[in-house]
Amino acid sequence: MSEDEESEAEPAVELGEGPDVAGQPIARVASRLTWPKPKSEIVAREGDVEIRTPEGPRALDDVLDAVGVDVFDTRGTFVEAVQEEVGRGPVATE
Repeated sequence: MSEDEESEAEPAVELGEGPDVAGQPIARVASRLTWPKPKSEIVAREGDVEIRTPEGPRALDDVLDAVGVDVFDTRGTFVEAVQEEVGRGPVATE
């Protein structure tokens, strides 16, 4: 077995036994989209996804309803706008 095959067989990071975290990271949602993107297209494609927030999971479409941006020109603009709405900090676990 070559070194490449061994590294693929074992996980890069051991997963812990701790509690699950509900929702998806906003960075994961943002990585599935291309930019620029209107808010309406994001809601149509990813609106039913629950994202992680410090207060627990929230539906992305609810968060975007409160954001005052209609078109996100970059991934960073999208992530920043969502984080401003939901806050930053430790994410609640189940």
